[in-house]
Amino acid sequence: MRDIAKPANADFSEAGIDFPPPIGGLIKRSFDIAGSLIGLIALSPLFVMVALLVKLSDGGPIFYGHSRIGRGGRIFPCLKFRTMVQDGERVLAAYLAANPDANAEWIATRKLKNDPRVTRVGAVLRKLSLDELPQIINILQGEMSLVGPRPVVRDELEIYGNSAVYYLKSRPGLTGLWQVSGRNDVSYDSRVAFDRHYVENWSLFEDIRIIIKTVPAVWMSRGCY
Repeated sequence: MRDIAKPANADFSEAGIDFPPPIGGLIKRSFDIAGSLIGLIALSPLFVMVALLVKLSDGGPIFYGHSRIGRGGRIFPCLKFRTMVQDGERVLAAYLAANPDANAEWIATRKLKNDPRVTRVGAVLRKLSLDELPQIINILQGEMSLVGPRPVVRDELEIYGNSAVYYLKSRPGLTGLWQVSGRNDVSYDSRVAFDRHYVENWSLFEDIRIIIKTVPAVWMSRGCY
């Protein structure tokens, strides 16, 4: 049995919460499958080029699967092109211990504008959001959606508080409302609010609108680090 996310103020597995089908149902899922298949075929040359760049940069693995919380609290490996050094956890721990300001930034946002773990190739991939392209595979497998709340780890979901249940009603998205609204430049409370608003007001038109707005957001690299 897969693990269930347990935010600090709720135990979803023991509370017996029965999560309904993901928002959007068959319409959204069909849209996801069609869009991800088209994207995978159209971007296959780019996939190969990025994979070669990552491999040739330091000889390490091409892909990285980080455990994230999916719909209903299920844990899945969120795929990315590897952008960090292979001993990233050790590098991060040493950096945070030596830099109190960076440690405070990490505690507040779970992000660092100047992350010592990121490789040179990885910095470029992140700037262009190319590191997230392998998540198309997660979409085809039904673990993610083209549009949805941003994928989070267990510790982050605890910060969602009462809004966690809204996150758990939807598959995480390759893009979403927060990505086109400032991304990492917005506060954490705003990110949670964006996710909740998206789930409460889902429509296929809104998904299409967000996808269209993602293109200029990625092009201008707003809030990408």
